[in-house]
Amino acid sequence: MTSRALALLALLALGALTGCSGDSGTGPGAVTWDRDACERCRMVLSDRRFAAQIRVPAEQEGKRSKLYRFDDVGCAVLWLDQQPFKDRPGIEIWVTDHQTGEWIDARTATYVRVKNTPMEYGLGAQRAPAGGAIDFRQAVLHVFEVEKRFGEDGTVTLPAIAPEPGR
Repeated sequence: MTSRALALLALLALGALTGCSGDSGTGPGAVTWDRDACERCRMVLSDRRFAAQIRVPAEQEGKRSKLYRFDDVGCAVLWLDQQPFKDRPGIEIWVTDHQTGEWIDARTATYVRVKNTPMEYGLGAQRAPAGGAIDFRQAVLHVFEVEKRFGEDGTVTLPAIAPEPGR
């Protein structure tokens, strides 16, 4: 093989490696279930009904966006709130529909209360409206309210139970 042919093959291989990563730069990305870890709590993403993703656009033209994965919408909300770029335009938040497992836009999803979620924030997202459901803004407030019940050491802080009279 000539050096010119080798150079051409090397350029084609480099183009295939850098240009065909499979990530479109927008929307939710692929999840390797039972292997990918939550960005906030480091738990493995295993429950396909309650996962979330946040895609942060690149700061500079020509750079790639960054994708973060979460095991629960609550982890995604709390993690994003702590980031210096939290108000950057173009941030995408995706959640799985708890009924179908399909990725949907978190900001347009409807949230219903469910009993068990990976981090016990108790919200299931869905595309379809439902009676008693809340919107994304209310879901964020719910997550912060739930978080207030947890102490810094991770223990649940519940109101003390008053002793029964006469005891």
